[in-house]
Amino acid sequence: MNPKLIKFLKIILPLIVGVFLIWYSISSATPQERQKTFQYIMQADPKWILLSITLGVISHLARAYRWKFLLAPLGYSVKLSNSFMAVMIGYLANLGIPRSGEILRGGTISTYENIPFKKAFGTIISERVIDLLMLLLIIAITLLFQSELLLSYLQEKIASPFISLAILIGLLICGIIFLRAIKTSTNPILIKLRNFGDGLLEGVKSISKIKQRKAFIFYTFLIWGLYICMFYVIKFTVPETASLPIGPILATFVAGSFAMSTTNGGIGAFPIAIAAILLLFGIEKPAGEALGWILWGSQTAINIIIGALSFLFLPILNREK
Repeated sequence: MNPKLIKFLKIILPLIVGVFLIWYSISSATPQERQKTFQYIMQADPKWILLSITLGVISHLARAYRWKFLLAPLGYSVKLSNSFMAVMIGYLANLGIPRSGEILRGGTISTYENIPFKKAFGTIISERVIDLLMLLLIIAITLLFQSELLLSYLQEKIASPFISLAILIGLLICGIIFLRAIKTSTNPILIKLRNFGDGLLEGVKSISKIKQRKAFIFYTFLIWGLYICMFYVIKFTVPETASLPIGPILATFVAGSFAMSTTNGGIGAFPIAIAAILLLFGIEKPAGEALGWILWGSQTAINIIIGALSFLFLPILNREK
């Protein structure tokens, strides 16, 4: 297949999928469900939306500040303003072309801080590895919180609780065998998985080169803590979700994180994923989708605004460069 066509499809297909999911979500709902979803959105308390947006912006600032710790061992001390605006430009780019934000972010800091692009991009890759490990940690914590729900679900589908437990133990054993197979296999696919795992470990080891390791780890937990808080406070905008405990919020956070990577900035996919998870906790579809749209819409809007302003102000604040 033509490489240009492949590149075009990688850009346009996620957007088409996102638009399709929006159409599907609207068309599959009854008129009453659509009306209820719209009412939930229109009646959302602005103060909780504003608080969620504020937490989101602080997390972006924390990410920009943490980036400085990765660049410092390379001999570069960057302005926080430039780091922050580069991060926001990256978020804006990802809304148009998936995964282009990291490249544009590296190019931006390279231009305005005189850092070689390869070095800047390398720090972004290391950062993404660390963030992936944090997401895996949150998934593990979520499974721990929801272990009772998982077991009860299995018991609904399978009569004996002993069989449910046996299945979980069997899955664990299969996982261990699979990991051992990856270590010794010559299969090209398994080799890629092994190399990916080695890359994760390499990213973790890169922390040892950071002079301010404790600060880096602190900001990493701060960033992800703020992400979860963004989800937690937005639940108060919809009456049906206001009383949800932390367990369901973590579950929706994990679902939303994966949905964000399926389409351009999670368009269409994010609200559907949130609603699907909340159905497991007894929250009706209109309320779940409304919550998803409120969170996605508010965070996307602020990323567009700040990202666009960053494009405008970066050259103005760096006239000498």
